[in-house]
Amino acid sequence: MTSSKPYLVRALYDWILDNDNTPYILVDTGSDQVLIPEGISSDGKVVLNLAPAAIQDLEMTNEHISFSARFNGVEEQIYCPISSLLAIYARENGEGMMFPAEEADAESPGEEARPKGPTLKVIK
Repeated sequence: MTSSKPYLVRALYDWILDNDNTPYILVDTGSDQVLIPEGISSDGKVVLNLAPAAIQDLEMTNEHISFSARFNGVEEQIYCPISSLLAIYARENGEGMMFPAEEADAESPGEEARPKGPTLKVIK
């Protein structure tokens, strides 16, 4: 089965907006795939405001979240793989969901993951 994480993120994003709150995401910036402006990360993490008034061109797929936003008056493109997302929550009350940190996946996109655990080997 595919990961439920991107589906939960989209549902929580809508729920937060429907309740007139501000959606924030917490992102692990340790991945080379995370694209954010220099200097906004602290201790390997960054909190990003996803309020519609603060961003443009939001795209939430099963693989990533991307949008453009202004930082110090300069428009920047933001890209965060779903695997780097640690939480989505409402700024006003902290309600939302935390996700466990994921290890970087060495497999290429679209490649089926093999189950980890015992394996059988034919010996002649």
